[in-house]
Amino acid sequence: MQRGCGVQQWPADRGEEGMTETRMRPAAWRAGTLAVHAGFEPDAETGSVAPPIYQTSTFSQDGVGRPRGGWEYARTGNPTRARLERAIAELEGAAHGFAYGSGSAATATVGQLVLPGEEVLIADDVYGGTFRFFERVLAPTGVVTRYLDLSADPLSAVDGACTSRTRMVWIETPSNPLLKLVDIAAVARALGSRRGADGERPLLVVDNTFATPLSQRPIELGADVVVHSATKYLAGHSDVVSGAAVTSRDDLAERLGFLQNAVGAVPGPLDCFLVLRGMRTLELRVERHASNALRVATALAERPDVAAVRYPGLADGPHAHPQAALAASQMRYAGGMISFVPAARSGRTAEERARRFAERTELFALAESLGGVESLVELPAAMTHAAVSGSALEVPAALVRLSVGIEDPADLVEDVVRALDQA
Repeated sequence: MQRGCGVQQWPADRGEEGMTETRMRPAAWRAGTLAVHAGFEPDAETGSVAPPIYQTSTFSQDGVGRPRGGWEYARTGNPTRARLERAIAELEGAAHGFAYGSGSAATATVGQLVLPGEEVLIADDVYGGTFRFFERVLAPTGVVTRYLDLSADPLSAVDGACTSRTRMVWIETPSNPLLKLVDIAAVARALGSRRGADGERPLLVVDNTFATPLSQRPIELGADVVVHSATKYLAGHSDVVSGAAVTSRDDLAERLGFLQNAVGAVPGPLDCFLVLRGMRTLELRVERHASNALRVATALAERPDVAAVRYPGLADGPHAHPQAALAASQMRYAGGMISFVPAARSGRTAEERARRFAERTELFALAESLGGVESLVELPAAMTHAAVSGSALEVPAALVRLSVGIEDPADLVEDVVRALDQA
């Protein structure tokens, strides 16, 4: 079965033997160029610049046990999906890529690398669905989950938490929704000398959804596996649900490939095409998301009726992010996500003002999800992170999360200011 995920495998599609040896290989291209071209090589049979969508569930075979070109059944592999898997792997600088039907499916598949009786250490601020999976799906099977703050002193945190049962360390950076940062390279170094389950070094898994591979490449910083909700920035248009995982370790790729096929939580070919198409403008969008977010975060930070602002790109002032220096060194862009807490005012509590704000914006649509071209607002405690209510990961009820889109920044600032004035 073809997988076609290595960054040096160019061209990777069937029937392209005529390509010359002098053509520049993807490994020599910068991320912005890869975003446009990875997985979008012209179709080998027709030369079509936009690749075909193989909308099929199965493939005719040349004989018993002789699938044509290695294609057998669409759950096991599909040429459109293979292009997407190769593209995401190349963007992340990884050797192997896997696509899934959702970000949660990617999380669940990678989570199954942890076996009953083993433990996973999880950063103490993660997406509510990630918490739900580890606590309500894996924990009842005997997997131990423990949460720790890896943002301040990751070396000490890892040293103090790892045991002989630790199989995996799972982090988001920036985290959802508090926008904490974790020094990926520092965690990788701390794990390098540790021996966990089966006497092996614990796996480092990084959810790179908020940063995207255009801003941050965890594999190069020592991560073993990188996961994405491709629904978000990779696809970028709020019209598809998809997920992905990449790794450069052949042993992990073999297991992830088995689980992908055995569990079957794979995306359809049209979904794969939509993510691929979205990725072609990824660098333009990520740059605009970040510049717009800085404008909005600065406007929020200047208001006396805002109690707290969290944005990795704020380096100065009373609302400066405590890890702004890490953001500058680890990330190419500070991202398009902001979280803030309004101050109580005019007899209204902070939570009341947060709800009024979220219901009064016009450009910022009140909706879950993030990373699309349009701006979104939500209250995590009542929406995306309701699953962590009552736990150690519970988020403040007055916390507002903004996904800043690519609209005109002046309009976005005006929308935020007007809604706060009315809140």
